Order: sequence, then C-alpha cells, then structure tokens
Amino acid sequence: MHGPKLMRILGNKDVLSLAFGAMIGWGWVVTTGLWITSAGSLGAILAFVIGGLLVIFVGLAYAELASAMPLAGGEHVYSYKAMGRGASFITTWAIILGYVSVVAFEAVALPTVFEYLIPNYSKGYLYTIAGWDVTITWAGIGMLGSILVTWINYRGIKLTTAINIIFTLLILIAGILLITGSTISGNAENMKPLFDNGMAGILTVLIMTPFMFVGFDVIPQASEEINLPQKRIGQLLIVSVIFAIVWYVAIIFGVSRVLTPQEMNQSNLVTADAMAKAFGGSKWWANILILGGIGGIITSWIGFYVGGSRAIYALAKAGMLPKSLGELHPKYNTPYKAILLIGVFSTLAPLMGRPALVWLVDSGGLGLVVSWLMVAISFIILRKKDPRMKRPFRLPGGTTLGWFAVVMAFGITILYMPGMPSALVWPYEWVIVFVWVILGVVLYKISVKKYGKEFSNKHMEEELARVVQYENGDGQDLQYKDA
Repeated sequence: MHGPKLMRILGNKDVLSLAFGAMIGWGWVVTTGLWITSAGSLGAILAFVIGGLLVIFVGLAYAELASAMPLAGGEHVYSYKAMGRGASFITTWAIILGYVSVVAFEAVALPTVFEYLIPNYSKGYLYTIAGWDVTITWAGIGMLGSILVTWINYRGIKLTTAINIIFTLLILIAGILLITGSTISGNAENMKPLFDNGMAGILTVLIMTPFMFVGFDVIPQASEEINLPQKRIGQLLIVSVIFAIVWYVAIIFGVSRVLTPQEMNQSNLVTADAMAKAFGGSKWWANILILGGIGGIITSWIGFYVGGSRAIYALAKAGMLPKSLGELHPKYNTPYKAILLIGVFSTLAPLMGRPALVWLVDSGGLGLVVSWLMVAISFIILRKKDPRMKRPFRLPGGTTLGWFAVVMAFGITILYMPGMPSALVWPYEWVIVFVWVILGVVLYKISVKKYGKEFSNKHMEEELARVVQYENGDGQDLQYKDA
C-alpha cells in the first residue's frame, strides 16, 4: 500500500491521556457546585457512581468491538459490519455532530475562563446574540485558541499527544492540590446535607453524568494509530472511564468539604473558590485551579479534534463523504483537510456568542447518545451474526451486557425528546438537528452517486480484512497487520 498512512505510535500513556483529557474538559470547574446543591454531597457522589457504571456498560461494548476491529472511525466500522452502509453513515454522522459541537463549545469556554483571570477584559462591542454581547477581545481569544489547536492537530498525532499529556498533568496537579487542601483544612460538617431533594435530586445530577464522560469514544476513532496489542485497546478504554469516575467523585468530595451550600450558592466559580479557601483564601490558589481548568479545555479540545477528524476521514475514505476529506498530509500523516474543516467551524464559533453554543452542545449531545445506541445494537448483532470473529477483549455473558448498554443509551436518548425535563429547546436546538440531518443526507447521496455503492462496500470489506481475525484461524493477538 503506497502513500501516507496514519502513524501507529500511540502508547499506553498517550491513549489514557487522550481519553481522560477529552472526558474531563471544563465542566468540573463550573458545575460542581450545581451537582452538590442539587443532590447533596453524597447524593452527587452517588449519582456519578451510578452514571459512571451506566457509561461503563456502553464502554464495554465499545471495548470489545474496538479490540476486534482496530480501524480509524470506530463506530463507522462496527455499525457497517453489523448493519451495512446506511447504518454506518447514520452512526458516524451523528457522532461527528457531537464532536464538532464540543470543539465549538471549547472555543467559547476559553474566552469565558479569561473573564475570571482578567476581569473586564471583554472590550470592543460588536453585536448582541440572544441577549449576549459579543466583543472583539472576547471572540478574539476564542478564535486565536482555535487556530492554535487546529495547528497542533494539523502537525501530527505525535505533537498532539505530547501536548495533551502536558496539559493532562496540569489538570491532575490542580485536582490533587484541591483534594489535599480540602482534606487538611475542610471538615465533614460542611458536607451536610449529605442528601438533598431526595431521589429527584439524585436523578437531576444523574441526567448530567453521561455527558461528563463523553470522550472515551475517542479511543476507537484513533485505534488505527495505537501501537499496542489489540486487547489493550479495550482495557485502556474501560480504565479511562474508571479514572474519570474517580476524578469526579474526588472533586465533589473535596469541594463539599471546604464550602458550605450557602457559600456555593454565592460563588460564581465554586471549584476555584474552594481551592482558595482550602489554602487560606489566596486568589493565587484559585488561579492555579483555573489553570487546571484551562488544561481541561485544551485536552478536551484536542481529543475531540482527533475524534471528529478521524470520523470524517473514515467516511470520506469509504466514499460516503467527498474523498478529498480522506486525504492524509504527505509529511504529517494527518487527515489535514478534515482537521481544517473542523478548524474553520471552531474558529467561527466564538462569533456566534455563548448562548448559541449552548444550543449547539445540547443538540450535539443527542448525536452522541444516538451513536452510543447504534454501537450497542451493533455489539448484539455481531455476537449473533459473526460469533467466530476474534475478540481479544471479550465480554462474558454473551449479549447480556450489550442489552444493558442498549437500554442505557436508549433511556438517555428519550431524555432529549419533547416533554422531558432535559428536552431539546424548540426551535433552536431542533433546527440544528434537522439541518444536520438534511446536510448529511445531501452529502451522502451526492458521494454515493459519484463514487458508487460498490466502491464503499469494497473499501470497507478490504479494510476489515486487514484486521479482523477468526477463531480456528492462523491469526494471533498481533500488534497489527498491514495489507
């Protein structure tokens, strides 16, 4: 096979930091107080443990499939082998919406952080969107950050993961300092009430938890760039989710030991204020915590660039999107056109204002859980349709865990529907979903008409033949094999 190929260089720490960093993001800095005041300290912890376990069910289905079919695009490959070309496009197009929405959110989160570090820096009024004043400096910070992250991803997976590891360490340092300070100077009395608003409070937080864990699915997207035994891919995916559960529980515990519910209600940035109080009230400690939050923004930003660009690349290679999006850079071996496409959207995102981006993230969340549901269904179908396929990370119990994953993903999907407390907002968020669906149908029809269904099927079968092995065959748990 000639021409540039994705670089297979990711090791254990690269994969873990990619997934963990994508999951953590900025949410733990701004919403921890909401979790605690909604359900109580132990109620919030319980909600995250339950939510994390539910996500693990989906993650286990991913883990088995990722170890069996380590190809770029992840969901694209699993759903194709289980249900065919149309289902593959739907699954992948849905998750691209989720990834792109998170990338856009991070472009807005960065200038928001600067409001805490540099008060009143927002200058140069441009216009107002949904009651939000967009200024030159505010949008400019987000746009500059987006250009930088696009450049990092453009330059190759080696640079991407190196920077990702550095910022993941920054997150961990900030978190460890918070936990240490709260353990020493905090007290159990501040944690009361342990439970607030009963089961309703726990459910309120539980609904939020799956979206705090979005990011583990970046691992399957980049699995063709992982230089590890196939079984390890599945193991690291589950380990990353467990690390995220421990992280969120530890942050909730630390904040609740330091701040009372009254102090949380009066705080604009609860986690930073908890850090400051734990170390004697100095704002410098709060700023260290915020720097950890910036680290979370960067790691999440990078992770979803990787996930989104590899998903676009996989569809384009299969002739389900314009083929040019499936080209790799001759020097950096990255799907650079897919990266630049996401970069354009991310760079323009701050100009839309913060309220509009909330709509985009909510609609993107629906795309993510729809993709989770399709992967769980693919897991069940492939267990029945292709039982002899080698599964280096094989789950016990047949399809039982897969059905748990289906129920969990379907249940979360229902929460977006009209009439539910967390339903998408009409018309804004539903319009985004409908426009995305229409855009996908148009691009798919044009691409399939231009390249032909036979091209897509032949490409996918050849790709699967490179990596899929069968029981009673001659394949072992190899690093990988190339055509």
